[in-house]
Amino acid sequence: MRYCVIMCGGVGSRFWPFSRTDKPKQFLDFFGSGRSLLQLTVDRILPITDMSHIFLVTNSAYYDLVRQQLPDIPERNILLEPARRNTAPCICWAAHHILALDPDASIVTLPSDHLVLRETEFHNVIRKGFEFVEAGDRLLTIGLKPTSPHTGYGYIQLGQNVNDDILKVKSFTEKPDLEMAKVFLSTGEFFWNSGMFIWRADSILKAFDRFAPETATLFNAPPGIYGSDRERDFIDAEFPNAPSISIDYAIMEKADNVFVETADLGWSDLGSWNALYDVSPKNPDRNVTQNCNVLSHNCSGSIFASAPDKIIVVSGLEDYIVADSGNALLIYPLKDEQKIRNVVNEVSTRFGEKYI
Repeated sequence: MRYCVIMCGGVGSRFWPFSRTDKPKQFLDFFGSGRSLLQLTVDRILPITDMSHIFLVTNSAYYDLVRQQLPDIPERNILLEPARRNTAPCICWAAHHILALDPDASIVTLPSDHLVLRETEFHNVIRKGFEFVEAGDRLLTIGLKPTSPHTGYGYIQLGQNVNDDILKVKSFTEKPDLEMAKVFLSTGEFFWNSGMFIWRADSILKAFDRFAPETATLFNAPPGIYGSDRERDFIDAEFPNAPSISIDYAIMEKADNVFVETADLGWSDLGSWNALYDVSPKNPDRNVTQNCNVLSHNCSGSIFASAPDKIIVVSGLEDYIVADSGNALLIYPLKDEQKIRNVVNEVSTRFGEKYI
């Protein structure tokens, strides 16, 4: 059977002050659609697999938010991490859990905070990817056609073609500088690394045994643990000991059976204010307003966000973020948004966690 694992335990600090520790970005409705990014991710995958085969891996602190936003998902399908350890440990746990339920399981793993505009093409890509990995011991990542020399994304260099839009991966490059990103774009050999993966459960666990033995050993539980009442206690004891490492570093950059399926999905990794600015409608001054009222003079290329019952009055800003939420107001250059994560850490240190 085919399953989906949605990773939704991140904090999303680059979207501060809208994304907070108690309600990070995947639980927010950024587009005024009435659906959060997490809900849109579930909606998007439902034509591929039903709700009973969708598993969420999230931090235990977000259990109530998940139940509130996805009341139809079975409670047993919510895997609660006792600590944040990046993507590799959560993927390893989810694969063990699903394999115990179905030895023939194949899995698509998705982040919870992406925007996909071409959903029909997305469905075609995922179905084709499932067929590819089910035919052999293969690890598949989805590569997205780049539209700009973006420095916030990882890149995949394409190797030999093996099946229409599926190619061997030649190399991975993590977040290049602008000049290198321009070179990548000009060659046509590089696609963005989407963070979406497809594999058989047994294939990814075999890769953990070979390339990430420290993580694999922690999750190689005694027989009968996964899927039983004892799994929770086992995970609570072992998960915090796992190394904090991404699946890219732990497995994908080391394995020799890694392939990429190339696609153009109208995709954006909504990881930052710049990404939200890029995909949002703009007025003649290239300004973006997010569900709020703005009176601006001599402003251009900026994004304004606040609660709907507030009005932002602003003059003379070019290429800025103005975001007002709760007890925090951010006014920051868009070009420096990569520094917001450090700003959040400084705010926490100097003024306390109540602002985070």
